[in-house]
Amino acid sequence: MALANENYLKTPEIYCFDEIEKRVNAFKVLHPDAKIIRLGVGDVTRPLPPEVILSMHKALDEMGQVETFKGYSPPQGYDFLIDKILKEYRSIGVSLDKESVFVNDGAKSDIGNIGHVLGRDNIIAISDPVYPVYENATIMSGRAGELTDEQKWSNVVYLRCTEETGFVPELPTEKVDVIYLCNPNNPTGTVMTKTELKHWVDYAIEHQSIIIYDGAYQAYVNEPNVPRSIYEIKGAKKVAIEIRSYSKTAGFTGLRCGYSVFPQELQVYTKLGEGVPLIKLWSRRNANYTNGVSYIVQRGAEAIYSRKGKVETKELVNYYLTNASLIRNELLSLGFEVYGGISSPYVWFKTPEHLSSWKFFDQLLYECHIVGTPGIVFGSSGEGYMRFTGFGSRENTLISLEKLRKII
Repeated sequence: MALANENYLKTPEIYCFDEIEKRVNAFKVLHPDAKIIRLGVGDVTRPLPPEVILSMHKALDEMGQVETFKGYSPPQGYDFLIDKILKEYRSIGVSLDKESVFVNDGAKSDIGNIGHVLGRDNIIAISDPVYPVYENATIMSGRAGELTDEQKWSNVVYLRCTEETGFVPELPTEKVDVIYLCNPNNPTGTVMTKTELKHWVDYAIEHQSIIIYDGAYQAYVNEPNVPRSIYEIKGAKKVAIEIRSYSKTAGFTGLRCGYSVFPQELQVYTKLGEGVPLIKLWSRRNANYTNGVSYIVQRGAEAIYSRKGKVETKELVNYYLTNASLIRNELLSLGFEVYGGISSPYVWFKTPEHLSSWKFFDQLLYECHIVGTPGIVFGSSGEGYMRFTGFGSRENTLISLEKLRKII
């Protein structure tokens, strides 16, 4: 008799965004001619940068010739891409070893898979509200414990991240072993400054914890006191894994490519207290579980770092940031309590008249034909809030704001 991993049965049967699609599809049945504008799900809408396309075309031609054909990627990724990544880090004053960078198929995979090389008894800390993958990965790995009456998991430490904290997570009052941090934050669009992040690094050093640092939106940072990398903080290499993605930076949501950094200094411990470099464990997992990202996609990622590629990527990021700024400013002018939208493509705001997240979601859908993301799907502290994103087209963003003015 083959037994199931019953931890998977503890997660929701459908991913949180699937519930949104169910409601949208029900609306479409009743209003088949309505034009729906999506300001919710964080997928990009602009085409890939031209330099990326040119590079991928060239790489595809190379795959058609015996002399330049490529098979499996090296497990860590091709040197031509890793060298560019290291150079980018050096531009912000961070020096890394080539062996510490692992190219992946996007941030989500490594965020979920990192638990494979960590002990089952680790105490996990996540903020609330939070990107759902952090919590679901903890549940599926068997670390979450049992669901309480408050709809919290007994073995998870939830970091207070509310209106009172400016939607920046607070340090835990107890000892935790693994901490998920996202900066700039998804879903709230808020940021931690260098000073705030230093507190987390100091905590992790003191307690021999590790930080899984989700830097998927680092390209959107445009405030001088907000770090682009956790490694800008002294001591962070001893305690932090940094995970980045090209999805929102250069429109790679349909290509899938990113990378994770495992510094040589970062250690985990055996039950006897013996230190083990985490990179050694990750290297073994990587060699056994992946054949790497395709040569064509890695060449496309490399093009982002060329002179033209940087200009085109910056234009793409600025396009989405401008959308977010338009949303933020309009919501503020309408009297909403608003967070994010400055160094982030996400705008997080309080629903009007104390409406629940789903109630306001339905109101927006049926009265304005706008799809947002209800804050409750990111955790109980997200109730009463909504997330909009700047990832739509400029035209649709402006139309949405005009519609919003009419009902508020």
